[in-house]
Amino acid sequence: MQDNATEVTAAGIARLAGVGRAAVSNWRRRHADFPRPVGGTETSPSFALAEVESWLRKQGKLAEVPLRERVWQQLSGHPEGPVTALTHAGCLLLLIHDRPTVWLEVSAGSDERLSKMLPGALGEVFTPRFGPEPAVSTAPAVNTAPVVNTPDAVNTADDVNPAPSVSSAHDPSGVHTPSAVNTHPALRLPTGPELLPSAPLLRGVAELAAELGARQTFEFLLGRHLDANPRQYTLTPADLAALMADLAGPARTLLDPACGTGALLRAAATRPDQELHAQDSAPELAALTTLRLALQTWSTVHGAVGDSLRADAHPRLRADAVLCHPPFNERNWGHDELAYDPRWEYGFPARTESELAWVQHALARLKDGGAGVLLMPPAAASRRSGRRIRADLLRRGALRAVIALPVGAAPPYNIPLHLWVLRRPEKAPAQPEVLLVDVGQFAGEGRGGPDWRAVREAVLDAWQAFGRPGRFTERPGLARALPVIELLDDDVDLAPARHLPPPTAAGGAEQLTAVREHLGETLRLTADLTPPRADAAHPARWPLTTIGELARGGALMLRTGGNGGHARVPVLTDHDVLFGADPSGTLPESEEEAVLTEPGDVVVPVLGGGSVARVIDATTGGAALGRNLVLLRPDPAALDPWFLAGFLRGTANNRQASSYASTATRLDVRRLQLPRLPLDEQRRYGERFRVLDEFERALRHAGRLGEQLVRGMYDGLTDGTVAPD
Repeated sequence: MQDNATEVTAAGIARLAGVGRAAVSNWRRRHADFPRPVGGTETSPSFALAEVESWLRKQGKLAEVPLRERVWQQLSGHPEGPVTALTHAGCLLLLIHDRPTVWLEVSAGSDERLSKMLPGALGEVFTPRFGPEPAVSTAPAVNTAPVVNTPDAVNTADDVNPAPSVSSAHDPSGVHTPSAVNTHPALRLPTGPELLPSAPLLRGVAELAAELGARQTFEFLLGRHLDANPRQYTLTPADLAALMADLAGPARTLLDPACGTGALLRAAATRPDQELHAQDSAPELAALTTLRLALQTWSTVHGAVGDSLRADAHPRLRADAVLCHPPFNERNWGHDELAYDPRWEYGFPARTESELAWVQHALARLKDGGAGVLLMPPAAASRRSGRRIRADLLRRGALRAVIALPVGAAPPYNIPLHLWVLRRPEKAPAQPEVLLVDVGQFAGEGRGGPDWRAVREAVLDAWQAFGRPGRFTERPGLARALPVIELLDDDVDLAPARHLPPPTAAGGAEQLTAVREHLGETLRLTADLTPPRADAAHPARWPLTTIGELARGGALMLRTGGNGGHARVPVLTDHDVLFGADPSGTLPESEEEAVLTEPGDVVVPVLGGGSVARVIDATTGGAALGRNLVLLRPDPAALDPWFLAGFLRGTANNRQASSYASTATRLDVRRLQLPRLPLDEQRRYGERFRVLDEFERALRHAGRLGEQLVRGMYDGLTDGTVAPD
């Protein structure tokens, strides 16, 4: 049954037909019978999916709407919004996952019969999966308005979506007790009238589940929803979540008090007898995560809505492990109303130390000996306002490790975040130590992200060695076990970089020797590649053409870098082109089509005023084109790519094609000029340009090796590992 209420955007139509958005715009202008908009805005209209499908099929542009696309369009165009639709779909998929035969009985007959029978069938599944306690409620849930800027595994920021006011009670002892009114079950049982508008969607979801599986179907739909709203959600990388779960170790009872989309609990859930406790102040995330975890594992899932600091849903829980990526730099975290809360066992956090409130919340929910791992901003390790709490955490053995991650490990990607590994102490250790690790050296080049394999191996090796009896072997520049007494000064600064000795000069004298030999080989290669003596010649008077004219004549194709795409491939950035690096960037998922490079393409940066052009080779082919780049794809029968790239690098050529009207110089690639030469003559010039490019890359590599050798020698001479003679 087609849902006639489902709407689709121009981007959705392009995806249905397998074309670009420009093609859809052309169809709207050229075909009078193209469906009229039924919603949206003037700049971003929406169309009825049924009408669009009929028109595409009549035009011969579509044989059949793919099932995945049909279901997604029904979900995204649901009259109650995609979050409600996704929640209903998740409930159905859980029923199919746990009791597939029940769905066959419920789905027989009309949509009205389905909507009446489904709540009862779901109730039989919810209780065993979400526990007998009030994890499922038929009472209205809290406000389900969309929440902006909600990170994965991060509680919603109060200044973005203020939490409801919390009424709190204080017993005679002065202990703060959050009122139960402010904590709600994450998932409530939908009623028949609520499910009726979703009936066509649910039938399509069930059909897709028969093809993909229930779990995979929910992951596909949830992934599409997250991709369609990239600014609303900041996802915790799977590699980071897995590392945090490994640091916590095996656990039967786990808690994430700021669960987001559940990345941390998903990474840790490996056993069917586990109990997973999740809470988030964003109602839609709490519900979707509860369903996601139930579909991911056979564990019992206890999900709740509410701010864990102000309205803790699990006040009596003593978990084996707590994993959390708390919100950073929150001023309105409950400082005024939580002054007498018993969780502040290590000191009352200052208003500016919300992260230390989350640390103590995690410790309060751990059983003795239980482990906690929190992602923290680096400032939390050194701010003076938190030094007394840090000191008490160290003295009592509650803080076991501080691990400095590489830049780009998690949002915000420009900051090297820390991991704090906690252990609720059974008794105060006699001579406590803390492990300090810095894996910043494993940051990827450019914006490509860290080398997660190296990060994982270094961190886990150091953590496991720290836990074994005996003295920890120091790893210069990487890991050190430090007696707590050495940190208890006026600052109690826990930043690992401040306490780790630098690595021995570039890895030691042997490594320096290897670098020197490599540099010698590169310099010899550079000498061999040095261009021959330049012979004087009279200035050439070639007939000229422009890139714009060549593009209009079909001798080359011109494309510009986009802002996103569906393809998850490495991205060639303007930085990569300027510095001769491998593709290192990323682009957000969007409805646009990514421009993919091919060997023989010529890529030109348009900002910065430099004379640079890069010929794509086999190793960089297939990368997506980043912002501020223009791609030229020459016809091999008309243009040699090296000839094209070489002449585009001429200084005079760039000057005449650049705009200097603003503070940044911008290159108009269409105005760049080329001489009109026969193909054989182009290839003569092209070969000379290719050898020059090879010489340039060798010089660049020699420069990097030289810098490494010089830095290593300075470090070795100053730390005594290299003799002066």
